[in-house]
Amino acid sequence: MRLLLNKIVLLLAILSACTGLAFLAWILITLFLKGITSFHFSLFVDDLISNGLRNLIVGQFIMAGLASLVGIPIGVLAGVYLQEYGYNSKFTRIVRDLNDIMVSAPSIVIGAFVYAIIVIPSGGASGFAGSIALTIMMIPIVINTTDNMLSLVPTELREAGIAIGASKYRVIMDIIVKAAKVGIMTGLLLSFARIIGETAPLLFTSGTSNYFTLDLTQTFPSLTVSIYDLANDPVQASRDLAWAASFILTALVLMINLLGRYLTRHKG
Repeated sequence: MRLLLNKIVLLLAILSACTGLAFLAWILITLFLKGITSFHFSLFVDDLISNGLRNLIVGQFIMAGLASLVGIPIGVLAGVYLQEYGYNSKFTRIVRDLNDIMVSAPSIVIGAFVYAIIVIPSGGASGFAGSIALTIMMIPIVINTTDNMLSLVPTELREAGIAIGASKYRVIMDIIVKAAKVGIMTGLLLSFARIIGETAPLLFTSGTSNYFTLDLTQTFPSLTVSIYDLANDPVQASRDLAWAASFILTALVLMINLLGRYLTRHKG
């Protein structure tokens, strides 16, 4: 009876996995076929007003880059504190629980929050507001990754560093962080891939623009928001451009994820 039940469960698990993979393949194949037919290299040199994507790609990278510039140091330092200084105290456990909630928080809720505290008081959408929304999304992911990677470092390494007379700061920076650097770097790449493909928080905060601009105090061009707008446009040329933009964004996120997997498997 147990063998029969085991085979049934195994069969259901295989069918579920195959179903999920089939839908994923369907999405990727459709995206590739639709996107590649609309793809041309002038997309990277012309702005949206000229049927290109240059301003959108640059704008998306600027906002994600600013979010990373702020979110990565804060997240890494917070993760180091939780693992190396928190000592599993009540405060540390509360922070971890709150951080887990923030990791799973819907991105549209974060967008609405930034809209309420920044966009409305400032009088309109801006690149800064979009960057802040992405930063809020990124920090919990980086904290969680850093905390988990440092927890995998053997306690013996910490004890060895203390035994030779090194200060706690030097033990953390020269031994513990270096031992976990590959895992931490992988987590940073995956968190960047997460925020660069976000749409919901930018709908409320940065909006998008048809023109190239570096002024973060104004409505800022965004690739993901423009994909949403173009896909709903009745003009076929706009929908084709949305497919091309989706293809580029998916390829970018896929490459970042593959790089993260490569680093994980080649730690040496």
